[in-house]
Amino acid sequence: MASLKDMRVRIASTKATQKITKAMQMVAASRLRRAQQAAEAARPYADKMSAVISNIASAAASSPGAPALLTGTGRDQVHLLLVCTGERGLSGAFNSSIVRLARERALALMNEGKEVKFFCVGRKGYEQLRRQFDKQIVEHLDLRSVRQLGFVNAEDIAKKVLARFDSGEFDVCTLFYAQFKSVIAQIPTAQQIIPLTVEEKAADAPSTSYEYEPEEDELLSRLLPRNIAVQIFRALLENNASFYGAQMSSMDNATRNAGEMIRKQTQIYNRTRQAQITKELIEIISGAEAI
Repeated sequence: MASLKDMRVRIASTKATQKITKAMQMVAASRLRRAQQAAEAARPYADKMSAVISNIASAAASSPGAPALLTGTGRDQVHLLLVCTGERGLSGAFNSSIVRLARERALALMNEGKEVKFFCVGRKGYEQLRRQFDKQIVEHLDLRSVRQLGFVNAEDIAKKVLARFDSGEFDVCTLFYAQFKSVIAQIPTAQQIIPLTVEEKAADAPSTSYEYEPEEDELLSRLLPRNIAVQIFRALLENNASFYGAQMSSMDNATRNAGEMIRKQTQIYNRTRQAQITKELIEIISGAEAI
């Protein structure tokens, strides 16, 4: 059985851990506000961009000059999975849930005889995926040095993806990230970004005709690459908010658990101390009676 000194050290250590988790919870909470605002501000622009391009693409999809980013390569053999995760842990299942979704998609594609490649953005996803798919990871981008996420970061990623597409390295690209819903809910999401998936209009939706200047094909050749960067930027912002939400929740649970451990350890310490005092009193009384 542990001595009283060991118990005091253990209680002090747990209290120190509780202070750390509480501090991390407060830091995550303060950063979450800014990250959530940025993610929510990016959603309308990204959604509208997709809607506008889908409208243009529906008219240009059958055109012989339509960009490959819209029509695809004509094959469905090589898939690039763009997996965006966090750079740090201590965030519950945030990173592992994104990786799990990407892993399931990869295994399903491989069972169909497809070739799968990974582009990892974020250290945690890369570390988990390389255990099983090390030879299939074609690129890894680390954003630890980035203090404030900007559109330029998404553009850099988009340029790397587009360069690989232009060189014929893959046919389909799917983006993986966690959509922020709340502090306790982050939804792992898979979104195909190459070729663009055009949403079908409802049968009862009003039909509207637009005229474009320049022509649809030329317009799409400019908008489609930018749309990819916009969707990646949205994913990075959603991930950032999801990370701080998950970390805040995880550190809150850790703080509560530490408090419960302190309560139990203190209770055991008091019982042990009381038993030791009682034993010493019995020894003193027994010695006095013997005299």
